[in-house]
Amino acid sequence: MKLTGNTIFITGGGSGIGRALAEALHHLGNKVIISGRSKERLEETIKANPGMSAMELNVQDPASIEGAAKQLIEEFPDLNVLINNAGIIQPDDAAGVIDEDILVSTVATNLLGPIRLTSALIDHLKSKEEAVVINTTSILGFVPLAATAVYSATKAALHTYTLSQRYLLKDTSVKVIEIVPPWVQSNNDEPRAMPLASFIDATIKILGTDTDEVLVEEAKMFRNNPGPNEGLFVTQLNDAMKSEPPKIH
Repeated sequence: MKLTGNTIFITGGGSGIGRALAEALHHLGNKVIISGRSKERLEETIKANPGMSAMELNVQDPASIEGAAKQLIEEFPDLNVLINNAGIIQPDDAAGVIDEDILVSTVATNLLGPIRLTSALIDHLKSKEEAVVINTTSILGFVPLAATAVYSATKAALHTYTLSQRYLLKDTSVKVIEIVPPWVQSNNDEPRAMPLASFIDATIKILGTDTDEVLVEEAKMFRNNPGPNEGLFVTQLNDAMKSEPPKIH
């Protein structure tokens, strides 16, 4: 992926990984438009980054997605990069009764949102000489955290959807990239997590290559786990994390 001269729309760009990634791409000379549901966070971010733009978007709402897509194409006709980054993580109980609100909001945000938004913009992106769709998944899509089973499942689903999307777009101008964050200090100061600045620096460097998956070193052993004996690592991770569910994107 070329790292400069793009017009980039990134969801969940008002905080955490989304904001840090948006700022890094902005500083590289790209036109960056961030989105999110918190007007206050969006305004704070663009105030700190002159030249960046923002729009409110609720990725759980199909009508909001449709309206945002139309606005983007009208106001930013050079748009050529979509980063589906917005995500929520909440504890649930796969061994008991699942809270319906948690189930619906998590699936709508983490899975349906990226699918719907990409669908709304894909014809526009295909019209560009060079275009990119980036989906942010998680190491938990490969080694699930039992305390956030629904979140982990949505990230696994988005990974497989990304594989299909990449295959179907292989003969077009649209490249499909997956970013797989490890546990990152995005909205927390957890000492076991990877520092946000280090994650962003490594991610940008990898994005500048011809890779299909952005895997920092801290994510590789999780990404490589699925297989006949994957349950062993799943058990080890969950035994180690029983005390407190980590805040992983």
